[in-house]
Amino acid sequence: MDKKYTKEQIFDKLKDILTDDFEIESEKLVPEASLFEDLELDSIDAVDLAVKLQEFAGKKIPPENFKQIKTISDVVDAVEELL
Repeated sequence: MDKKYTKEQIFDKLKDILTDDFEIESEKLVPEASLFEDLELDSIDAVDLAVKLQEFAGKKIPPENFKQIKTISDVVDAVEELL
């Protein structure tokens, strides 16, 4: 995907995925929210999220990068690097 997205656009897409596919309340979706503690995602959810983000970015997220992701802000930064 050649289109350049802003962090805000990536964040909005991530919020859509988390509310629609993971049924997380949008009020919880703030940049500093922890995926595993605040949003209560488990490892299966993390894999599902990675797949959705790969579809959005059109590129695969390297596993070593995904292991570093702890917060929503981390996800936005990782997707931005792919785009």
